[in-house]
Amino acid sequence: MHDVDTALLRTFVALAETCSFSRTAAKVGRSQSAVSAQIQKLEALFDCTLFDRDKRNVRLSPDGERLLGYARQMIQLSDAMLERFRTPEVAGEVRFGSPEDFATRYLPDILAAFSQAHPGVLLNVNCDLTLRLIDGYEAGDYDLIVIKQDPDDLYPDARPLWRERLVWAGSGREGALDGLPRAPGRPLPLVLSPPPCVYRGRATHALDDAGIAWKVAYSSPSFAGTVAAVKAGLGVTVLPRSMVPEGLVGHEPGRPGDPAGWPPLRDAEICLLRGPRPSPAAEALARFIEEQAPFYR
Repeated sequence: MHDVDTALLRTFVALAETCSFSRTAAKVGRSQSAVSAQIQKLEALFDCTLFDRDKRNVRLSPDGERLLGYARQMIQLSDAMLERFRTPEVAGEVRFGSPEDFATRYLPDILAAFSQAHPGVLLNVNCDLTLRLIDGYEAGDYDLIVIKQDPDDLYPDARPLWRERLVWAGSGREGALDGLPRAPGRPLPLVLSPPPCVYRGRATHALDDAGIAWKVAYSSPSFAGTVAAVKAGLGVTVLPRSMVPEGLVGHEPGRPGDPAGWPPLRDAEICLLRGPRPSPAAEALARFIEEQAPFYR
């Protein structure tokens, strides 16, 4: 009888999401050699190859793709089991707000595990832009919100969860010269969320500082809409490096003052805000999100 260590599965899922041993090592708090050893241990256990690897690329093999769904389910059940027995039974409603891209990428697993552990809690979830979420929070519309912040200018009492490294993302057909499109007399087309948006500000300020002309060619409040427009070649956008989806190319920013590369982008901080007197249900969700945060860094 063989048991599967959930620590190995967490490393496997992290590598499947980042496609990078170095980023996975930082995410799970281990060395690259330890990550490699964990993947080898899983491959020996399942007697198959989970990743196709070469000097430049890491991608899931067909067997790895089949394992990914099972791995996520086991991690979710493990987290729900621990939460169920470590936290007193709570009930009630939690009004929760989140940026749409965060909700698309991270929330399904987090909220599913929390709901399994606390079936008596009703989650009322709304997605919006960060500044609108803050407005709603200040108006008393939310018990708890996740927001994107400037690391050097956090909202009072905001609790940092993790830092996001931002990159330029395009379709790969921008006709770039030294990485950055530089057609004379033509501004760089951008696909951005409407203001107010942290990523929009990061993109426009970086281009202005570099003296690069730009225009917003397409605006969408939706993560899915933004990705679709970039895939269609309407322009480039700014995304967290870990959230560049298949079909888009992430362009790493250059060093400050680099005339050839993409202009540097300042990081964003993912933070949690909760009211001064949270209900037991809201307090339980806030603690659960904070405990899960290390796995998404």
